[in-house]
Amino acid sequence: MGVRRRAGGFVLLVNPILCDGFGHCAELAPDLVHVDEWGYPVIVTEPVPLANLAALESARYAVRGCPRQALRIERVSDAH
Repeated sequence: MGVRRRAGGFVLLVNPILCDGFGHCAELAPDLVHVDEWGYPVIVTEPVPLANLAALESARYAVRGCPRQALRIERVSDAH
């Protein structure tokens, strides 16, 4: 039994057409999402390492908690 290394990272993406600016994502993933003055998400654009399990879990909560299903997580690979 070996240890699997979580290589790569992820980004949280929003579909601006679906988003109604409820702001639940900012409450569920405060390290990844901030809201503008109208309540629409401003999402961190830098990839977050998959090894950051707390950020990945909060991103998953935000995706599941979005009432309009406007969020998704996209995996990005390491750039070597």
